[in-house]
Amino acid sequence: ILFRSDDRGDTWTAVSPDLTRNLDRNKLKIMDRVWGVDSVAKNRSTSFYGSIVTVSESPLVEGLLYVGTDDGLVQVSEDAGESWRKIEGFESLDVPEYCFVSDIEASKHDPDTVFVVLYNYKRGDFKPYVVRSKDRGRTWQSIASNLPERGSTYTIVQDHVSPNLLFVGTEFGLFVTLDGGIKWIPLKSGLPTVAVRDLEIQKRENDLAVGTFGRGFYILDDYTPLRDLSEELLKKEGHIFPIKKAQMYIQTSPLAGGSKAFQGADFFTAPNPAFGATFTYYLRDSLKTKKSERQTKDRSLAKQGKDVHYPSWDELKAEDREEAPIVRLTVRDAEGNIVRRISGSTSKGLHRATWNFRHTAFASVGSRNGPLALPGKYTVSLSTTIDGEITEIAGPTEFLVEPLGAATIPEQDRAEVFAFQKKTGALQRAVMGAFQVAQDSAEQLKVMKNAIASSPSVDPKLAAEARELELRLMDILERFSGDPTRPARSEPAPPGIMSRVQTVVQGHWSTTHGPTNTHRQSYEIAADEFGEILGELKKLVEKDLVVLRDKLEAAGA
Repeated sequence: ILFRSDDRGDTWTAVSPDLTRNLDRNKLKIMDRVWGVDSVAKNRSTSFYGSIVTVSESPLVEGLLYVGTDDGLVQVSEDAGESWRKIEGFESLDVPEYCFVSDIEASKHDPDTVFVVLYNYKRGDFKPYVVRSKDRGRTWQSIASNLPERGSTYTIVQDHVSPNLLFVGTEFGLFVTLDGGIKWIPLKSGLPTVAVRDLEIQKRENDLAVGTFGRGFYILDDYTPLRDLSEELLKKEGHIFPIKKAQMYIQTSPLAGGSKAFQGADFFTAPNPAFGATFTYYLRDSLKTKKSERQTKDRSLAKQGKDVHYPSWDELKAEDREEAPIVRLTVRDAEGNIVRRISGSTSKGLHRATWNFRHTAFASVGSRNGPLALPGKYTVSLSTTIDGEITEIAGPTEFLVEPLGAATIPEQDRAEVFAFQKKTGALQRAVMGAFQVAQDSAEQLKVMKNAIASSPSVDPKLAAEARELELRLMDILERFSGDPTRPARSEPAPPGIMSRVQTVVQGHWSTTHGPTNTHRQSYEIAADEFGEILGELKKLVEKDLVVLRDKLEAAGA
């Protein structure tokens, strides 16, 4: 019996009579006979029968109801339960009489269309049964087509935008059709071969929730590219699918310590969707190196029992020297300026890559992430690099980045903030480059001192010159990295230039609000100190160190 509640489940009213066959399972044959009450495991793990197991109300027609039972009936009401039409069979279709009606889906697009999924494995029949009616159950067509022959079917859901895009859960995983059931395609890519018992679409995000039997549930994030797949599209060399509006925010770890924090193994976690603007792209062909192409050809010849010829030395040298092909997605702002280049997979098929809203870092060492980009319009293009030749094969495709809008304090002017971030990035790049030069110079001085100490032809007085340069360089390095003497004895010391710069960068590049006055003051202090020390470093490296090197060269050291 079907019940209805108009007060969120506080009270219920029956809107149907018994809609099942009202079978007595104790009179049904099992293994060709009826068994007594004392039979081993009598009625264990079997259907009760007389149960409604699935209900679907049309989202287009009020009062159009479909009910499926565990004893093979589909019941239809077109007046909210006032009257019911019983469907006991599916015409000439090869659907057994007592199949379990596992799922019913009233169409989201056509008021007269309904999909029904059934299974019959409890009778040793593992065939997939997926049927469709375009006249509210009066006539039926099978759309199981090429689903696995022994893969029982359990659930179905229709896309809310594309009428012919359907998903079906089977004993052997998830399948999708782009053409209303003419051809089914397995969806794997991280989903194990497992029985899929339930499906649900989150319309706002265009996500597919997949419930499995015994392996948890999975989320297919933003399946919208499936709506655009077509034979014509698959002939293209490359394609970028429409890009979902990207919500910009700053990730946090409120419990700290990674995904599980310090909660222990019993604390359940699962990966979040990739953070940033996600691009879905298609490659018609894999990008292969000369070596991989030769190996594919060699394996084919060997499989056919044919001779596999040894390459020439020139051919092998060309393989050794060849650069691997590259796929890149290039993000540009509204003015066409390159913001970030992202590497992608070179294999054929559908792939995803994500831009984390960051510019490329200004410094060539350390993190490759620069400051946050500004909200607004961007484009992304897809290109390949083969033997040094860059070819754009798709795009530019426009997309939008917008802030999440979760700020609790007034925001600073984002353009002004970004301008300051560029200044701090330029200072960071200059400081880290100069610091690297100072470190390299310190290593050179060590080599020179060893040469002075070990070479008999060198005037020993040069050791004093080298030591004087070494002490000057130690003072410069201390200005960069801070006094090492006090901290080594657990005493505080003023920060060095690098520490100040990193505090500014890390302090406001990781927030959407912008820099504080302390950040701005720290920048000014670091910039002034760097300007002072840079001249000393240049003199030492470009003049004094060169003079000492020339003296050692003249002495044959």
